[in-house]
Amino acid sequence: MAKNWVIGFPRIGEQRELKKALESYWAGDIGFEEVKKCSKTLRKRHWQYQKDNDIEYISCNDFSLYDNMLDMSIVIGAIPKRFRDIENEEELYFSMARGNKNSTAMSMTKWLNTNYHYIVPELSKDDEYSLNIKKIKEEYFEAKEFGIKPKINLIGIVSYIAFSKAVDFADRFEAFGKIIQVYEKLLKEISKFDDEIIVQFDEPYFVKDISAKELSLLKIAYDRLSAVAQNIKIAVVTYFEHSKEATKVLASTDIWAIGLDFVYGSDNIDSLDVISQSDKVLIAGVIDGRNIWVSDIEKKVSLLKAISKKLNKENIIVSTSCSLLHVPITLKYEKKLACDIKDWIAFGVEKLAELRVTSNLFFGSSSELSAEDRELLSANKRAIHFRATSNKIHNFEVFERLKNIDSFNRDLPFEKRIKIQKDILSLPILPTTTIGSFPQTAELRKLRRDYKNKEISKDVYERGIKSYIDECIACQEECGLDVLVHGEPERNDMVEYFGEMLEGFAFSQNGWVQSYGSRCVKPPLLYGDVSRPNAMTVEWITYAQSKTEKPVKGMLTGPVTILNWSFVRDDQPKDVTAKQIALSIADEIDDLQKEGIKIVQVDEAAFKEGYPLRKEKIGAYEKWAIESFKLATAVAEPKTQIHTHMCYSDFNDIIDTIEAMDADVITIETSRSGNRLLKVFKRVGYKKEIGPGVYDIHSPRVPTVEEIKEQIGKLLEVLPKEQLWINPDCGLKTRKWEEVKPSLKNMVQAVKSFR
Repeated sequence: MAKNWVIGFPRIGEQRELKKALESYWAGDIGFEEVKKCSKTLRKRHWQYQKDNDIEYISCNDFSLYDNMLDMSIVIGAIPKRFRDIENEEELYFSMARGNKNSTAMSMTKWLNTNYHYIVPELSKDDEYSLNIKKIKEEYFEAKEFGIKPKINLIGIVSYIAFSKAVDFADRFEAFGKIIQVYEKLLKEISKFDDEIIVQFDEPYFVKDISAKELSLLKIAYDRLSAVAQNIKIAVVTYFEHSKEATKVLASTDIWAIGLDFVYGSDNIDSLDVISQSDKVLIAGVIDGRNIWVSDIEKKVSLLKAISKKLNKENIIVSTSCSLLHVPITLKYEKKLACDIKDWIAFGVEKLAELRVTSNLFFGSSSELSAEDRELLSANKRAIHFRATSNKIHNFEVFERLKNIDSFNRDLPFEKRIKIQKDILSLPILPTTTIGSFPQTAELRKLRRDYKNKEISKDVYERGIKSYIDECIACQEECGLDVLVHGEPERNDMVEYFGEMLEGFAFSQNGWVQSYGSRCVKPPLLYGDVSRPNAMTVEWITYAQSKTEKPVKGMLTGPVTILNWSFVRDDQPKDVTAKQIALSIADEIDDLQKEGIKIVQVDEAAFKEGYPLRKEKIGAYEKWAIESFKLATAVAEPKTQIHTHMCYSDFNDIIDTIEAMDADVITIETSRSGNRLLKVFKRVGYKKEIGPGVYDIHSPRVPTVEEIKEQIGKLLEVLPKEQLWINPDCGLKTRKWEEVKPSLKNMVQAVKSFR
């Protein structure tokens, strides 16, 4: 059997079975036993897929009901004080993730530069860590009963602490001494499971720019953990970039294997000499775990052969570049994709087959491949050739337009624009608004689905959308908001909706990827040059504006976010694709303002997400990302106010970049993370207007007037009232009307007390 390794597998279910079970449980429609039953079914199915593809090293404990970082907090007993009185295990777990009527949820942020969100651990001096191995043990023996001897996936200790927040420490790594003891106890207990056990520790923190202190902790950690039990073989894996500094340290410890990403961390090739001088096994990540285009198997084998010139072939295991969590599970439900485009794509299960053939070809020869593998290799060669030569990909007119860009700047500077805008809009102090979306009800989803499936006429569909907009405008008028939105009833997703109206995009029927908890997204497949044949939002925005005297925001998704939240083509530089999208957004802004829309919001929720993990690469990204946003918005007349929205970002290191984007108003998330994000705006003398989120929309609880007043008071301690907007921290599509209305009324009531 060829040696191959899968870092991790998706868990949401190929038809989102886990999502549906969780949401039914939260709604009180099913008991927790049904969730457990669904989870067990999914684990077995996913293990079977891997067995069917001759995967040698299959994971357990990569499955999670919400998030693996949250799971690790439960394992080591890192329970925030506000949740410690909860005795029921399920209630404790989901309260930490989602909050409850008494306590706010733990913070949530992006997993490095992906669109996956993790629950941020909270570390405190008074933490008394205690071990809970129930889940790990159950899943290990469940896998053995199923017929596999799995590796156990765990979050590495240094990454766990690095991705945590310190409640009352000056430095979160002050918790290292106590937490390493729990990790040692954990391995001691795991060592009792079997004669020989492989434990995979994920340490992706070390693909970033790291300090000597953090490297020293890595050394201490794996010297100590390697000494716990002789029957445990430790593999430390990194992904999304190179980790040359960490690899040098790990090579000097007694761990068994090091996993490196050779797709997004090509510089890892420089670490081969260090690994070759140790006795470490290399887990070579060559099958792309983040994007969906088929691997060029022959090129992957050539890369592996180049690696084997430095290392003994027997010390190489062929792997995915990262967990397959970041791609959809299988193509088998895709019945509507054009055949040629479908041939260019590999989802999770298809990547298992690529991994199998790549490892078989590397460790053997083409003549030794099975008939099935030979056919897959032939199909792979054809797909690679036809994709490179397809006339679907290139559009000469788009390239000509890019060549003729003459400016990325608006006509007037902010200081002059804002005076014009204030005169026209005449908004009160602390203007109130929302981020854009309103609840996506079952009836609304059915309306869109029925229209898409041609079960209702266009007229019936449009009447339904307009009825929702009417209700949405009326709700906002009743709540007393100052700047309204149309609610986005026509949109399935903030990226997919626009992609469906742009050339160069294709769409899966079932290509769902987990974003957080039960929340899934279905990224567009951006395969070719981008252009906008027709207006995308004008009809609905202008209809909403006709229903109110108050300004209605035009709602668009920005070019960088569309790029970062799509499976983007890998055959041309990202900056070229981003600017193609920007031109299409510019056309839409121009149409909106010509129809009298005074405010246009261009959301860049994923702007920070796309940042390179290494400092030396940041400048190039910022340059083209800023240019793309400015290219999209430069068409706006001085009187047109441009808003943007960013999610879950630490702005300290990108505040100059945000200013350079030159939006008139930025709305940001601060409700979960406190006002430390705002202090950077004050420190740099940020002059533009800001809408910090005053309550957390990811929790179902309704904030009280007093809570929001307290939050606004904190905002006013940092920034002047003339600069502040008041809004929730994100869109409201995942909330219910009975949560949204009282929350917004309370928000407006709180603002009135300040006015």
